[in-house]
Amino acid sequence: MANIIAVIWDFDKTLVDGYMQDPIFEEYAVDATEFWREVESLPAKYMREQGVKVNKDTIYLNQFIRYTKEGKFPGLNNAKLKTFGAKLKLYPGIPELFEKTKKLVLDNPEYQKYEIKVEHYVVSTGMTPIIEGSVVMDYVDGIWGCDLIEENGIISEVGYTIDNTSKTRAIFEINKGSNIHPEIDVNAAMPEEARRVQFKNMIYIADGPSDIPAFSLVHANGGSTFAIYPKGDEKAFKQVETLRASGRIDTYAEADYTENSQSYMWISSKIKEFADRICVEEKSKIKETIKDAPRHLNT
Repeated sequence: MANIIAVIWDFDKTLVDGYMQDPIFEEYAVDATEFWREVESLPAKYMREQGVKVNKDTIYLNQFIRYTKEGKFPGLNNAKLKTFGAKLKLYPGIPELFEKTKKLVLDNPEYQKYEIKVEHYVVSTGMTPIIEGSVVMDYVDGIWGCDLIEENGIISEVGYTIDNTSKTRAIFEINKGSNIHPEIDVNAAMPEEARRVQFKNMIYIADGPSDIPAFSLVHANGGSTFAIYPKGDEKAFKQVETLRASGRIDTYAEADYTENSQSYMWISSKIKEFADRICVEEKSKIKETIKDAPRHLNT
């Protein structure tokens, strides 16, 4: 039975109030605004000077490596990155929401009759060690992020990356179960009913236009999509309203996940909706497999 409900989260500005790299800039007294301004200029710089295209979503990793080698982030390595995870400012209600939504299904005898469960995943263009160092790691079932290779005790090369387009690959890995069963090739053909997490049982939650590929994939395949914006941020509000108006997301709410907030109630309600549908589907399957009991023929 494919009775897993997957809630898939972006990280920065979705679970975290701000960016996961903010504590790094504070630790080393580096001007974050100037850093990001330099990062934004790199694609045009490399094209102009070398005719080379770069990935706009992940070029920032090269800048972190450069700053580290130049001594602006002295001693920055994966272990140090992990410590910054504990310094993140999470939105209200996180990580409690993860545990509450899992219990929502686990504590319901009807749902447990059909082995329904909720899993939470993080798919981010951010740095994996920082996510691993945050409190969400005690509650999530898997993460996709960017990994860095060390040399002589500091970060020196880009290893694995996730950008806003390859997030869709991560979603397919969740869909087919490649993350749990590595022997399953994510590119292999597989009927939807055989996949570990069906798209119609997915909820994708993120903060804005950069997540359109992931929003579109989940939405187009029958899943649900939800956007978050910081309270009082008019620009962010207009962005998510545009996403709703264009059919990219189902709805949106302020970044507050405390119990009885709009976000909490929508996510919880959607999980219950999915679980109720799964129960109906499972009951239907059972009825279809039951044959009429044999009876005596009239003589």
